[in-house]
Amino acid sequence: MLKRIIGQDTQYESASNQNWLNLDLLAQVEVTSEEPAHPIESGSLPGSDTGWRAAQSGPQTVRLRFDQPQKIRRMHLEFHEAESERTQQFVLRWSSNGGQSYREIVRQQFNFSPAGTTSECEDYTVELDGVTNSN
Repeated sequence: MLKRIIGQDTQYESASNQNWLNLDLLAQVEVTSEEPAHPIESGSLPGSDTGWRAAQSGPQTVRLRFDQPQKIRRMHLEFHEAESERTQQFVLRWSSNGGQSYREIVRQQFNFSPAGTTSECEDYTVELDGVTNSN
């Protein structure tokens, strides 16, 4: 058995302390719609605070198409809704064959209420047997 002792505070580093993939250089992003004041770059590139917002209601797709295969170790997602009471659902899927088929790895649903919950943060790490929510 291989054993390592680690400090409790090193288990999960904060999202801001990570070296994230440079999506601008490594991937194409496809979206079903976006508001001009909230383009997808605002939700996927470091240093932007406004986030992405769809131009219309209903189901939306944000697809990252990497130019070369990438090893993904962590996914950090933040959702904010301060104006409307609604239910939000998101699904993460991945494809190992260029988009010919997809495997669902995460499906999550939560409720927003301006009088109560206005944000949700999801942080996932990849393990040998799948994806784990590390919240």
